[in-house]
Amino acid sequence: MAPTVKVGDTVPSGTFAYIAYTPDLDAHSACGFPTKLSTDDWRGKKVVLFSVPGAFTPTCHVNHLPPYLDKYDQFKAKGVDVIAVIAANDAFVMSGWARMMGLKDKILALSDGDAKWSKSLGLDKDLSAIGFGTRTDRYAIVLDDLKVTYVEVEPGSEVSVSGADAVLAHL
Repeated sequence: MAPTVKVGDTVPSGTFAYIAYTPDLDAHSACGFPTKLSTDDWRGKKVVLFSVPGAFTPTCHVNHLPPYLDKYDQFKAKGVDVIAVIAANDAFVMSGWARMMGLKDKILALSDGDAKWSKSLGLDKDLSAIGFGTRTDRYAIVLDDLKVTYVEVEPGSEVSVSGADAVLAHL
């Protein structure tokens, strides 16, 4: 399925749940309390969003997220204000994954509950056949003041057009 959002579009408003990084929370601590983040908070900013079907799943955990963290400084050098990973997992799962992966305050781990925001962009995926329900598709979007300057959805299960290298090449 092709996304309904296109380069040049302004993304619709959306709200994500997340648990802000706190240095005193480690991988063995309590998770903290979920708060809300609105896409409106990204006005005037350059934002790189990449979405995974699920935290801790093999491709997402090993091939998709780590290169973004490894290349964090390269993204910053290209003027990126915010990097965020999105999944339909709840905020506690996303927080646990972020802590385990050592994201700290570099990459936001955002919960798109029921893939609601992703669905508004045509970027959700029905994985009911494998017991996952509706999830976010594997995609990447670059926003500049909420305008889409890059949007790509993976054609298969590998990481290519939504990976860190592809997005960096676009910037």
